Amino acid sequence: METKRSYTAIKVLFSYVALLALVVTVGWFLYSENVVYNKLEDKIALEKTKILRVSKLYSNVYKTESLARQTIQNNSEKDFKNYLIETDSLRKRIDTLKQIVTTEYQKTLLDSVNYFLAEKTENIKQLREIKNKADDETSVNTAIDEITKMEFNLRKLELQDFTKNPNQLGSYQRSVLQQYVDYLNSNIPDDSTNTLSKKASDSILANSKKLLSSVKLKAEKKKESLNFEENKLLQNEIAISDQLRKILRIIEREIIINSIKNNSLKEKSLKRVNEIVTASAVIGLLLTLFFSILIVSDYSKSQLYKKQLEIANFKTKNLLKSREQLISTVSHDLKTPLSTIVGYSELLGNSDVNTKQSYFIKNIKNSSEYITQLVQDLLDFSQIEAGKISIEKVPFSLPEIIEDVARNIQTVYKQKDIDLIINVDEKFQKRIVGDPFRLKQILTNIVGNAYKFTEEGHIRIAAYANDEQSFTISIQDTGIGIEKANQKLVFEEFAQANEGIEKKYGGTGLGLSICQKIISILGGRLSLDSIFGKGSTFTIQLPLLFDNSQTAPIVSNEIKSKPSKNTKKQTFIVVDDDINLLNLTTGVLKQEQHHVFSFTNPAKALETIKNTRFDFVITDIQMPEIDGFLFLEKLRELPETIFKNQPVIALTGRTDLDISVYKNAGFTTVVKKPYSPKILLETIQHILDHEEVPATEFLETESNNSSQMYSLDTLKDFLGQDESALKEVLNSFIETSIENLGFLKTAVQEKNHEEIKSIAHRIAPMFKQIQANEIGEILKNLEKEDLNTIDIKAIYADLSEKIEILFEELKQEI
Repeated sequence: METKRSYTAIKVLFSYVALLALVVTVGWFLYSENVVYNKLEDKIALEKTKILRVSKLYSNVYKTESLARQTIQNNSEKDFKNYLIETDSLRKRIDTLKQIVTTEYQKTLLDSVNYFLAEKTENIKQLREIKNKADDETSVNTAIDEITKMEFNLRKLELQDFTKNPNQLGSYQRSVLQQYVDYLNSNIPDDSTNTLSKKASDSILANSKKLLSSVKLKAEKKKESLNFEENKLLQNEIAISDQLRKILRIIEREIIINSIKNNSLKEKSLKRVNEIVTASAVIGLLLTLFFSILIVSDYSKSQLYKKQLEIANFKTKNLLKSREQLISTVSHDLKTPLSTIVGYSELLGNSDVNTKQSYFIKNIKNSSEYITQLVQDLLDFSQIEAGKISIEKVPFSLPEIIEDVARNIQTVYKQKDIDLIINVDEKFQKRIVGDPFRLKQILTNIVGNAYKFTEEGHIRIAAYANDEQSFTISIQDTGIGIEKANQKLVFEEFAQANEGIEKKYGGTGLGLSICQKIISILGGRLSLDSIFGKGSTFTIQLPLLFDNSQTAPIVSNEIKSKPSKNTKKQTFIVVDDDINLLNLTTGVLKQEQHHVFSFTNPAKALETIKNTRFDFVITDIQMPEIDGFLFLEKLRELPETIFKNQPVIALTGRTDLDISVYKNAGFTTVVKKPYSPKILLETIQHILDHEEVPATEFLETESNNSSQMYSLDTLKDFLGQDESALKEVLNSFIETSIENLGFLKTAVQEKNHEEIKSIAHRIAPMFKQIQANEIGEILKNLEKEDLNTIDIKAIYADLSEKIEILFEELKQEI
């Protein structure tokens, strides 16, 4: 079955691994494609940027061409400057475009564009110069016309008389005209009449016209040459513009081609992504189906195995529970006859017997003591296994504990020649906080083993502090030692170091196992170092906490009495659904002259509290409808004028809750049932004196004489040895118990398990209070056990019979 389960687990694991591998592979492919796709997106964005900038270049080219034509036509300096500005802007755009183009060919084409722009600018400059030269002929013609006009008006002449803008003439034309003007002025008579003879004037004018005609003829010839140059430059300008547009179209076409190519690659990448996702989905579905079929095929088998395991687990739990019940029952049942055997053996040993009879008595006593120890070990082991062992933390003297245990065991083995050596660190003159009872139990077991397995030599007990947090107790002996292979075995249940140990020395094999478990519960560690034939050393390491309080040493479960400091009488509210225990608690408080309001109904108690001044509240925990915790909640909800955080003491028979649970709920402290009047009164006194209430975990104790069915000692203490009050309480107890027994019988017949548990809890405390332990144990089992697993009718019949016998005995007390 385990093999099948492991195969199923492997299949599930392999399916997850396969799906994980598929996810990783697909993720890697998708990541790679995503990287390619992002790169293509960047390229496409770059190509778009290029196209946009080329388009802007087109716009700039057309604008520069327009300005060039305008400059050529108007021959304006302003238009030429605008053309140069636009050309510079165009060059900057070309330089920017060069930085983002990717091929050397495109860069070369852009360089050629710059070259053509420079050539075009140079052509325009030449055309402007040709235009300026062409204007000279006009100036000469204008000069001839002016000379004609001067025929009727001779005077001192100037260049402005022959041309409006002499500064715009060419250097040659201006020189000729200036010579002519100087000639005319030199031949004009310098008299007041400013007139010449007709012959002289005609001669001057004729020569002037002749000279200007010669100049005009030369200018016309030069104009023809300039026109030829102009036509040539204009054709070159047109060719440059065409070439410039052609280059830009080539660049644009290449960019578009690259963009189309990148878009095509982008589409292919998207297609591959779709293919990968589709393929992975199909493969994942197939893998899921395949492994689902494999796992589902094992599911029915797994369910079968699960049911088998549940059945086996249920049987195991029942066996363990049965073992615990058997150990508990047998141990308790053995204690009474064992006590009888031991008692009579001692009486018989003290009487007049012969040697043979004395030998028989000694064997009986030894066997009884062995069985008694076995019973005690079984009870301790059962409690530890069930988690019912209780640990207390009280101040105690470590040297006293060690000395007491060692000397007591030494007296048992006084016939052996063994030296006892005790070394305790001086730091332990101060008390430490822990569980002295459990420490005694551990030391008794280990020191007892040391004496048992040592014939001569010494036993050394040493205690020392490791640091401020832990201390060590070592028990060293010179006994038989333990083989290394068997050293771990001695800590196992019902195990000895070897088979010969039990035959020669006896023992149950539980002692060291119990010690190790208790030490572990205390938060410590037990270790062994042994050499076969030379001896053993057991080392106990436990947490260290020194007692810093000023209170007197506390080494038992009882609170030591102290002189009263606060003697003021108090008003108590007492709530308990068990009328008998309620009367007992009330009686104890009234004996101390306290004022008491007692209630069996918590609701009525709350109503009375609203109109009553009180100092203390004592309440049971497990009550019907309103339990102790809910009662405290409702109490705390009352106005501050009523509930002023007065102390609230919890009474309970529960052992499953730690004291911290009660304190966290708001209780001042808790007193466990059954309790003595002394415990209750001293707890109250501690609270009145504003002292810390010591933790009091009370264990259920057997009667001092197990053969007795009950004991009224504690009850008499409650009642102050008042015989009449005792009779009254016993009568009330018998009546209410018979009534509750009738309710229990009805609940058993109806198989009302909750009601059975409730009644058992309600009546158990009073039986424990009178130490009717056998009946108390039955009621405890009815309260705690799973009633589906036991024969409750048989248990009720046994309980009813035992209670009837008890009541017959009690009636004789009345």
